[in-house]
Amino acid sequence: MKNVDKIITVGSDHAGYRIKEKIKEYLSGEGYAVNDCGCFSEESVDYPDYAHAIAGEVSKGQSGTGILVCGSGNGVCMTANRHSNVRAALCWKEELASLARKHNDANVLCLPGRFIDGESAIKIVKTFLETAFEGERHSRRVAKIDNIGPSA
Repeated sequence: MKNVDKIITVGSDHAGYRIKEKIKEYLSGEGYAVNDCGCFSEESVDYPDYAHAIAGEVSKGQSGTGILVCGSGNGVCMTANRHSNVRAALCWKEELASLARKHNDANVLCLPGRFIDGESAIKIVKTFLETAFEGERHSRRVAKIDNIGPSA
């Protein structure tokens, strides 16, 4: 049985391609198995194609964590969050990545490729991967995310 926690699935559109490549290099150097679902150049593509692929891997439990990069980070985040069991978080600072993990048990990190540089992206990724979910009161809140309608 493979350890899905050490499998990171990455993807981007054309605007996030360069940062995705820097992230892949960093992750490989840290001993993670990296599954790259594309894109594979800076040629214009449609971000939902890649966001669905990464979120699908995480949703099915085939990958412990997904990382997505597009121009603003919004498009991939909205798309990824359409999948069951996916909690995608748009982060452009380390503090946001930390809180997304601690309080929301985020399992997909979304980055705004046009607003951060490679060095910042690596710091955000490192924080995201090294921060644990706090559980306790946050578990109750996270459990309510997939519920539709008023809570009791």
